[in-house]
Amino acid sequence: MIRKALLFSVMGCMLAVGVQAEEVIVKVRPPAAVVETRPARPGPNYIWTPGYHRWDGHAHVWVAGAWVVPPRAHAHWVAAHWVQRHGGWVFVEGHWS
Repeated sequence: MIRKALLFSVMGCMLAVGVQAEEVIVKVRPPAAVVETRPARPGPNYIWTPGYHRWDGHAHVWVAGAWVVPPRAHAHWVAAHWVQRHGGWVFVEGHWS
């Protein structure tokens, strides 16, 4: 429990001072995206954020898409994706713009 709290504190401090994590280069090409069936929209303000493959250190693992409420009016979701560079693949987190 103390270890977890310490880890979150260190991560928070790193974010506060603007430390950026190094890119993780994955040598295994990510698989094609899974075709998902979207469940019914839970309300009029929700938008769909598509699923993506994440790297767990050993293999690509599918993370399902979800309906979410944007953080502000006119926010646009930029989907998570993989970019080929440095002889491998680099994951770019999904984010609001």
